[in-house]
Amino acid sequence: MFFKKLVAAALLTGAGLAQAFAPQAGTWIVTSEMDGKPGRGFGIDVQNSTMVMQMYAYESSGQSTFYLAVGEVIDNKVTASLNKYNGGRYFGSGARSGTDAGSAGNVSIRFTSGTTGFIKFPNEGEIAISRFNFGYGAVAESLRGFWTLNSIGSEGLQSDLVELSRNLGATANGNGLMANAGETFGCEHQVRGSLAGNVLCAKINGSGQLLRTYVLIYSVNEGEGYSQASATSTQQSLQVRRITTPKGVGTGLFYKDAEQGSGPSALRQQIEHISRFGMTQ
Repeated sequence: MFFKKLVAAALLTGAGLAQAFAPQAGTWIVTSEMDGKPGRGFGIDVQNSTMVMQMYAYESSGQSTFYLAVGEVIDNKVTASLNKYNGGRYFGSGARSGTDAGSAGNVSIRFTSGTTGFIKFPNEGEIAISRFNFGYGAVAESLRGFWTLNSIGSEGLQSDLVELSRNLGATANGNGLMANAGETFGCEHQVRGSLAGNVLCAKINGSGQLLRTYVLIYSVNEGEGYSQASATSTQQSLQVRRITTPKGVGTGLFYKDAEQGSGPSALRQQIEHISRFGMTQ
């Protein structure tokens, strides 16, 4: 499994897995409750080690309400009081302050990655949660734009900044290889094979030789996974960040991809070989 490989990489590099990710800020959902209908959800933001969670839910009467929980994240786990408030400002009102209406009990969360975890609400068993991704489907065009990929391990820090701009079509196990202008770096959602559900990226030189492989899971603008230079090299813990959207909206960073490669066939061959047979010497 992908995350078992992350654990192995962390142990070999001397870096604790607890430091490999931070929960992504944004809207989270109870995974099993995602049915397209109004329900409950929550916003999570972790700054330094402090988590703030704002939850919208319902009373037993059916009336909507919200809660606020603040707690310290330790070893990817947090337990905090789920507090309720009422009497605050409403649309069109003058200045009013809400008052504490007591606690519904404790909420406990254990994060298993930056986008997944498990939560236990008062009077409920533990259930799976995930970052809600409503803007990017698992399709080739979702990979278009500028990306940074930074991995750390026994090889030290390895970094790449790349603009994925060319759709080279699907490989054997993917649904559309998005590459840079020089066709020396490409990424693709894997929909079949042992890497199904992951994004597989490959970096090659101008002669078509494989330089580095990346396997990752991403949500919205951030991702995590591992990179590897060869079949015998240690996997490096990988952090990925989207710099621009597919429409070019981003931070204003500019990257000129001038290197010309050996054409799309070499990049396609590397992606297909890795997805079928894994890393080879």
